[in-house]
Amino acid sequence: MSAVLKANERKVSQGSALRNLRKEGNIPAVVYGKNKENKSVYISGIDFIKTIREVGRNGVISLDIDGNKQDVMLTAYQQDHIKNEVFHADFLVVDKSSKVHANVRIHLVGDAAGVKDGGVLQQPIHEVAITATPSSIPQSIDVDISGLQVGENLTIADVKGGDYEINDDEATVIVSILPPKQESEINSGEEQEPGQPENEEGRETKASEE
Repeated sequence: MSAVLKANERKVSQGSALRNLRKEGNIPAVVYGKNKENKSVYISGIDFIKTIREVGRNGVISLDIDGNKQDVMLTAYQQDHIKNEVFHADFLVVDKSSKVHANVRIHLVGDAAGVKDGGVLQQPIHEVAITATPSSIPQSIDVDISGLQVGENLTIADVKGGDYEINDDEATVIVSILPPKQESEINSGEEQEPGQPENEEGRETKASEE
């Protein structure tokens, strides 16, 4: 059963009215869908955060607009990173039996054997694009890297899919283990430039939808 998020129809879209809504702790939003007229609404900021934490970034929400419920997914939102507040959201009306597109975060599982041997982990991509029914979209896709040795990599083709189809090129590299700097390079007789060692890339995520 979908989590219910209450919304109220928004009649006015002027800047002053939107500012007042936000001051009251609300988030202006737009609901749209195929063969559906866009509808302006507003939702409680606190309820929005609670709902997204409950269903996840790609979860199905039962949006109750003045008593009229419809299944939606959050497709985009705008955030004030200084205040750490969401100030606008977009919701797509979905049919649970129809497939949609979504970007899903990649979650690396385990400690790579190659890193333990001195190799450097590199993760070029942090999410993949998939097609699935709304209820089949995972929160994240686990990729086991524990057996990865120095010089090896994992690609999209190595990911075992669930009830979804990955749309990215199968040859796309998800993670690789680079070899450590060779002793001969360090002791080549040339003076080395001072610098910082390479760090593993941060794992960021961002999901979106058609």
